Amino acid sequence: MRAKKTENETLSKAIDNMQEGLDSVIELYNELEDDKPLISFDKEVLEDLEKAKHIYGEEYVSQKLNTIVKEVLTWLDLEYEEEDDEEED
Repeated sequence: MRAKKTENETLSKAIDNMQEGLDSVIELYNELEDDKPLISFDKEVLEDLEKAKHIYGEEYVSQKLNTIVKEVLTWLDLEYEEEDDEEED
C-alpha cells in the first residue's frame, strides 16, 4: 500500500497520539490502589443501607451515619492509642 507524504504524516501523528494515550492509561493503571472499605458491614446492614438510600437519599443517610459514627468515636479513647505508638518509637 502506498501513501502520500501527507497521509504518512497523518498516520504517524495518529500512531504517536495512540501511543501517548496508551502510556497514560498504563500510568493510571499502575498508580491504582486497592479500594479497601473503612468498615466491614454485615450483609443485612448493607441491604438496609441501600434501602435507606433509596428511600431518603444518599446525602441524608450519609449525614445521619456521620453523626452517629462521630458520637460512637467519642466513646473510644483515641488519645490512648496515640500515646502507645509514641512510646514504641
